[in-house]
Amino acid sequence: MSHANARLTVRGRLLIVERARDGWKQAHIAAAMGVSRRRVKRWIDRYRAEGEAGLHDRSSRPHHIANRTPDTKAAAVVILRKKERLGRDELAARTGVPARTVSRIIARAGLPRLADLDPMTGERIRASKTTAVRYERERPGELVHMDVKKLGRIPSGGGWKALGRGVGDNRDRRHGTGYDYVHSVVDDHSRPAYSEVLPDEKGPTCAAFLERAVGYFAAHGIARIERLITDNAWAYRYSLREVCAAHHIRQKFIKPHCPWQNGKVERFNRTLQTEWAYRQAFASNDARTAALDPWLEHYNTGRRHSALGGQPPISRLTPTY
Repeated sequence: MSHANARLTVRGRLLIVERARDGWKQAHIAAAMGVSRRRVKRWIDRYRAEGEAGLHDRSSRPHHIANRTPDTKAAAVVILRKKERLGRDELAARTGVPARTVSRIIARAGLPRLADLDPMTGERIRASKTTAVRYERERPGELVHMDVKKLGRIPSGGGWKALGRGVGDNRDRRHGTGYDYVHSVVDDHSRPAYSEVLPDEKGPTCAAFLERAVGYFAAHGIARIERLITDNAWAYRYSLREVCAAHHIRQKFIKPHCPWQNGKVERFNRTLQTEWAYRQAFASNDARTAALDPWLEHYNTGRRHSALGGQPPISRLTPTY
């Protein structure tokens, strides 16, 4: 189909050919049709070479692209995306293909966005609530986000990811393996994170974790936490008061049923699942727990963060010696 402003349709091109057959000069045909003589000659020549089929629309895509990404590299991007579900910046670093080209390769292959995939299975799911309003605090420690992620414990010998569904089913409260509680704190400005796997999410546990998180941030260049935002869980509302008062931290709470207001740590929780908890099949719960600290070190010092221009969180912190 011709574009909306095209002067010639297939019927108009055929009329050019008919008038040329009737003896019209090409200049007269061009004047009558409102096009250039060069355009008239093109359609007459194409009709002589290909017949009426040559008058139909064609793709304007060039036959050859000098700097086209080799098919082997494009295939490597697609394979790595499907296998590890990485973002475009990480794919670009792994394959040597520019990030914008990676985006085009992903789109051309028809692959869905990572936000539309289940973090465990990689299957397409309905996207969660998103917002176009983004913010970022001006300095490290001005605001930190805190939350807990519950994960089913892995039985000895491996769970369902290694042995199949039905192994270590936590829906059975009497015979299930139970849960681990991954407590996390993320700085709003620089995005470094601190996490621990703990046995529960009770008030004293949360308070002790926050105390250790304050020490961890202080050792990594965030001397003071000014504000702390959490959801409205009882443990957060009533058990963190003493720790916050001791460190002069002002508590803030999200609006009920609005988890996106605590979005920095909620997004970190998803990364935590996809890149640590569910990235590989662990043989035991202890093995998964032991893998958290090395992954967290990589997240803070080596992993590229799209919100930080492809730099790791440590790039925004003052070095400590």
